[in-house]
Amino acid sequence: MTLTDEIKRRRTFAIISHPDAGKTTLTEKLLLFGGAIHVAGAVKSNKIKKTATSDWMEIEKQRGISVATSVMGFDYGDYKINILDTPGHQDFAEDTYRTLTAVDSVIIVVDVAKGVEQQTRRLMEVCRMRNTPVIIFVNKLDREGRDPFDILDELEQELKIAVRPLSWPINIGAKFKGVYNIYEKGIDLFTPDKQRVSERVEIDDLNDPRIDEAVGETDASKLREDLDLIEGVYPEFDREAYSRGELAPVFFGSALNTFGVKELLDCFVEIAPCPSPVSAEEREVRPEEEKFSGFVFKIHANMDPNHRSCIAFVKICSGTFMRNEPYLHVRSGKSLKFASPTAFMAQKKSIVDVAYPGDIVGIPDSGGSFKIGDTLTQGEKLHYRGLPSFSPEMFKYIENTDPMKSKQLEKGIQQLMDEGVAQLFTNQFNGRKIIGTVGQLQFEVIQYRLLHEYGAQCRWEPISLYKACWIESDDADALEAFKRRKHQFMAVDRDGRDVFLADSSYVLTMAQSDFPKLRFHFSSEF
Repeated sequence: MTLTDEIKRRRTFAIISHPDAGKTTLTEKLLLFGGAIHVAGAVKSNKIKKTATSDWMEIEKQRGISVATSVMGFDYGDYKINILDTPGHQDFAEDTYRTLTAVDSVIIVVDVAKGVEQQTRRLMEVCRMRNTPVIIFVNKLDREGRDPFDILDELEQELKIAVRPLSWPINIGAKFKGVYNIYEKGIDLFTPDKQRVSERVEIDDLNDPRIDEAVGETDASKLREDLDLIEGVYPEFDREAYSRGELAPVFFGSALNTFGVKELLDCFVEIAPCPSPVSAEEREVRPEEEKFSGFVFKIHANMDPNHRSCIAFVKICSGTFMRNEPYLHVRSGKSLKFASPTAFMAQKKSIVDVAYPGDIVGIPDSGGSFKIGDTLTQGEKLHYRGLPSFSPEMFKYIENTDPMKSKQLEKGIQQLMDEGVAQLFTNQFNGRKIIGTVGQLQFEVIQYRLLHEYGAQCRWEPISLYKACWIESDDADALEAFKRRKHQFMAVDRDGRDVFLADSSYVLTMAQSDFPKLRFHFSSEF
């Protein structure tokens, strides 16, 4: 196969949603269809000890939530599919935002009973900023929920995108009978089964009496009315509008019961975009280019607790990645070779010899040489942007509770900060280390992982801060004067940059007006 053929068969996408909408369950079922797993796991169940494939960290299995993006690749028919299952919990939103820079399209999962929730809106804003094509899967139709037309209205209003149903439910909740596939013109009858796929009735015409036989006359006539209404109200499905991120196709189903998932997958591989050009600071990089380039969008420490190494996740943007070839690490200027790059199935890894645009490759990193946003190329100095770290909103001092384990704690903090889970600041006034996060749950995850992965115990001490902002100025004297006046609130980040820790919004506003020559940044990219 030529490079162009390989690019055309790639589909790299993220599954995003509010917590508990069924995102990880949907991922499991997609893997089931791809033959990548043979039994789908429950995300949280006390009876079965089989957990979801994509939730492989110990804390994820216990809590029944995803706390880190996991990457899974498999073949489906002629297509190579790369799924990134993201955390839905808002405390881990930053991991999800970064993941969205590495995908070509997105599937949003919405719970039929709850509709669009806060976190879904925020994620949709990120998709809109990047014009990422979106498909919506309305889940849990086997439970009581809202009218499908109400859900469609809410999707349009809340997510600010035109929608077009490509499948339609026949009743919902206890009376749920199945889904009519508008895209392929067939009815799928619902049988609750977590491992098997339900039967399909092929029909050429909506007036086909087999519909009445399958679902009963009342539901059949309601289905015909609904479909008439859909044709009248919603625009025809337009692939171009979908590719531009202006129109979202909508599918209905029940991921837990493997229902409506195959229709989603079949349509998705056909209409979703293959890897597209990526903007670097210097120029636009096209996937078909001969020379390899890619960027690190995520770092994960301790994927294999036996080896204590980090893995850098690299999204390939152009050319062909070859094992054992020398590539330029742009930030350090060094040439590096990778003897064991890996492809993923969540935590299971296999060594890859060659990878193409759209693929995600894991590079073992024992020396801490990678950071999020680093670029690898075949010589050209490119810088891919759009991987921000936001100003944290919660702060705590981190203290060592076991002086014998200070080395382990130091290493653990360093590796976890490399992942971008949280940010580390060192207070210049008293030398104490401060961890800043986006949400409370991250403190628990850090403490848990330090103990279980590094054998280091820490405790948190409260600190009252409002915001951390990076400061810079072209006037060295003004910067020095500010640092002298605010010396109790000055810290440095891991790169040695000056950070002002404001303890209230009033103090921050006053500082900005008193020192007009200083620039205050609320994201680490400036």
